[in-house]
Amino acid sequence: MIFWLIAALLTLGASAAILGPFLRAGAHAPADPSAHDLEVYRDQLSEIERDVANGLVRPGEAEEARAEIGRRILRIAGARDAGPASKHERIAKVIVTGAVLAVPLLGWGAYSMLGSPGLPDQRLETRLTRNPVENSLDELVARAEQHLRDNPQDGRGWDVLAPIYLRMGRNEDAVLAFRNSVRLNGSSAAREAGLGEAMTSAAGGMVTAEAQTAFERAQALEPEDARSGFFLALAMAQEGKADDARARWREMAARLPQDSPWRGAAEQAAARTLGAENAPADPTGPSQEEMDAAAEMSPADRMAMVEGMVAQLDERLRLDPADAQGWQRLVRSYQVLGRTDDARAALARGVEGLGRDTSAARELERFAAELGISEAKQP
Repeated sequence: MIFWLIAALLTLGASAAILGPFLRAGAHAPADPSAHDLEVYRDQLSEIERDVANGLVRPGEAEEARAEIGRRILRIAGARDAGPASKHERIAKVIVTGAVLAVPLLGWGAYSMLGSPGLPDQRLETRLTRNPVENSLDELVARAEQHLRDNPQDGRGWDVLAPIYLRMGRNEDAVLAFRNSVRLNGSSAAREAGLGEAMTSAAGGMVTAEAQTAFERAQALEPEDARSGFFLALAMAQEGKADDARARWREMAARLPQDSPWRGAAEQAAARTLGAENAPADPTGPSQEEMDAAAEMSPADRMAMVEGMVAQLDERLRLDPADAQGWQRLVRSYQVLGRTDDARAALARGVEGLGRDTSAARELERFAAELGISEAKQP
C-alpha cells in the first residue's frame, strides 16, 4: 500500500511539473495590443471634434476622417470577437492535459491487467531459490556460491563452479575451486588440466612450475588429453626447448580429429617454431592469422598460446640479436598485450643488440615511437 501511495504522489508531481508551466502561460500572456489602438482612435475622434469646433477642419473633411477611423475600429472589434487564437489555445490546453493524464492512467490500467501487482518483493536469497532456468548466469553463480558457503564439502558443487569461474576470467577463484574439487572428488585429467590452465591464466599466460606439475598429472591420468598436452608443449617453448615443443605439437596435430580446436592451435604453434629456425630474418611471433586460427579456443587458452609465442620470440632474439624485424615484432607484440614495460625493455635490448649507431637501431626506434613506446630514460 505504501508503494502505491508513493507511486501516486510521484506521478501527480510529475504531471503537475509538466502541466503547470503550460497552463500558466495563458494567465501571464501579454495584454492585447488592440486595446491600445482603440484608445488612440478614440483620441483621434475627439481631436477631430475639437478641430471642427475651432474651424480648423471643414465639415466634409471631418466626416471622411471619422468614417476612416470608424472602419479601423470595426476591424479591431471584429478580430477580437472572432478570437481564433484564444479558441485554439483552449483546445491545445485540453489536448495536452488529457494526454499527460492519460499516460499514468493507461499505465496503471495495463499493469493491473497484465502485471502482477500482488506479487511480493523478492530478495536475492528468494530469487536464488527459484527454478534455475529462471536465473541469469550471475544469479546461478551466486546461487552456487551461497550453496558452497553452507556446504563447503560438496565436491560436486566445486566441480561445477570451477570451470565456470575459469570461463568468466575469475582465475584466482578458479584455482581455489579446482583445488577443492581435486581434494574432495579426487584427481582426474579434466580437473588437473583445469587447475593448470587456471594457474597459467592467473600468471598472465606463463606456465608456472606448479601449473606444469598439474598438467603432468593430467597426462599421467589421460595421455591423450589435448589441453594438458598443448600447455606442456607451451612450457617447453617458454623454456627455450623449441625442438621438443615442436615435436610434441606435431604429434598432437597428427592424432587429434579435424574438428578439434587444439589441432589447429598445435599446427600453428609447430609451424611457428620451425619458421623461427629456418627463416631467422623473417619476423616471428604471434600473427593475426595465428590468433584467428585459435578462435574456437577459450580466451584463456588463446592468451596462453600467444604469450608462449611471444616468450619464444624473446628467447630467440636473446640468442640472435641481429634480427631487426624480429625486434620490431617483439616490441609490437608486448605493446598489443598491454605489457608496456616489457615493450620498452625489448626496445632497449634491441637497440643495443643491433648497435646503437646503426640504421637498423634507428629504424627500430622510429617504429617503436609510432606505437608510443620509447626507451626508459636513465637516471
